[in-house]
Amino acid sequence: MSASQPAARRTVLKGAAAIAGAVGGGAALAACSTGGNSGSGSPAVPAAPVELGAVSEVPVGGSKLFREKKLVVSCPAQGTYKAFSAQCTHAGCVLDKIDEGEGNCPCHGSRFDVTTGKVLRGPATDPLPAVPVKAEGGKLIAG
Repeated sequence: MSASQPAARRTVLKGAAAIAGAVGGGAALAACSTGGNSGSGSPAVPAAPVELGAVSEVPVGGSKLFREKKLVVSCPAQGTYKAFSAQCTHAGCVLDKIDEGEGNCPCHGSRFDVTTGKVLRGPATDPLPAVPVKAEGGKLIAG
């Protein structure tokens, strides 16, 4: 065996480690994509009408997060409702709470105005997509 053999082995091992690091980095970037999905395969906005609950659950001048349906609804005036996707436009995580009219993304800290969908703090740069919503028979129907 020659003295250069251990050096060649080190070079191969370094190359393998670099490839593994690149693959792992790609997976990490994919997890933080802007595709609008949280990895669950569901779209950011409902494709068909979704019943959310009673209209009384959203007070006039207030809002409610329907986290399981990935929607946030506000009521700016009696009988008027606005809905937005509750999936962050940065990485697709679902908002976890509303605090003083701001929806919070637990993944990277983006904040959104839940009455307009507008980004208040990044890293998200795109607003939450609007979703049609109506009151029908005392229930809120979105989509």
